Amino acid sequence: MTKFIAIVSFIFPVLAAGCSSPQAQSGPPVFPPVPVATTQAVEESVPIQLRSVGTAEAYSTVEVKSQVAGPLLNVKFAEGANVNRGDLLFEIDSRPFREALRQAEAAVAKDQAQLRGAEANLARSQAQLKNAKAEATRFEQLSKEGISTRQQEEQIRTMAEVAEHSVRADEAGSETIRAALEADRAAVEQAKLNLAYCEIHAPISARAGNLLVHPGNLVKANGDNPLVVLNQLKPIFVTFGVPERYLGAISQQHSLRKLRVTAAPEKDAMPATGTLSVIDNTVDPNTGTVRLKAVFDNNDGHLWPGQFVNVILTLNTQTATVVPSETIQVGQQGSFVYVVKADGTVEPRPVNVGQTISGKVILEKGVAAGETVVTDGQSRLFPGAKISTK
Repeated sequence: MTKFIAIVSFIFPVLAAGCSSPQAQSGPPVFPPVPVATTQAVEESVPIQLRSVGTAEAYSTVEVKSQVAGPLLNVKFAEGANVNRGDLLFEIDSRPFREALRQAEAAVAKDQAQLRGAEANLARSQAQLKNAKAEATRFEQLSKEGISTRQQEEQIRTMAEVAEHSVRADEAGSETIRAALEADRAAVEQAKLNLAYCEIHAPISARAGNLLVHPGNLVKANGDNPLVVLNQLKPIFVTFGVPERYLGAISQQHSLRKLRVTAAPEKDAMPATGTLSVIDNTVDPNTGTVRLKAVFDNNDGHLWPGQFVNVILTLNTQTATVVPSETIQVGQQGSFVYVVKADGTVEPRPVNVGQTISGKVILEKGVAAGETVVTDGQSRLFPGAKISTK
């Protein structure tokens, strides 16, 4: 108790002295300068960009199917491996097709032999016709001279007509055999084609997916399910949507030059660079967006079909006032920055914030180029606060 009274006795005179000080009773309190970091708002040439979320798509997709039916004997690739155009992928049992080819070739040989016999018969008939015509001409002359009878002349003329009809019949027979020969030759080509279909080769250079039919299974010709799906990843497409109000500007710039597009699967990942290739021919009435498609080389393989990516489409460049992104503060009335005045104090100033590009923010309104803004230490500032730069 004695110790408490002593402390009170010591503090009270000090408080009384402070309250009676004339300096404490007049003027606002004086705060020390707040240490901050500052920079100047500058005017730079910055790109006009549209940001969206897109999806990577294979440049080309092929569902590999068999064109002939038969048991699947061998698979010549590994699942998920890269294959080149022309590489052997599957082997189907070719024995039935080899036999069909032999039968077709035998039919061709038979037709060729028949054709040779028909051509010999035609040659003989033509010779007989020639002789019959000569005989008819001679007997006609003899009949005029009265040496032969009219009956003999008519018999010779009839023989000539018979020989002429025989020639026409042989010609028709030869044409029939030629037609059969052509049909059998076509059957040979079809048999060769079916035999070639027993080996299925890669139609494009791509990456193979999961094997959907394993060796030992019977495959159908043009079955419902593919044997494997090939996706071409180099190059690769990225599709994304932008609001329809930008369609005019995009079409105009796209007609003048190639528009640069970047895509990154993650926010901080190194983006891939491509070019805009396709503008869809319609606007989606449900979302009010138009679909765009960009093509990327994808040599590093960072983009994958079905992957969501952050897309940036660069339309053009413009001159704008920019500040570091850490300058922007957010209050109840929106975004603002602390501007340093000539007397070394600060004032909060509302700004219209545009795009953020490489750590810099475009200020559409509120701050002019050349004005000094605070980039660090804003948490201790208030309107009219005195500052000292670090």
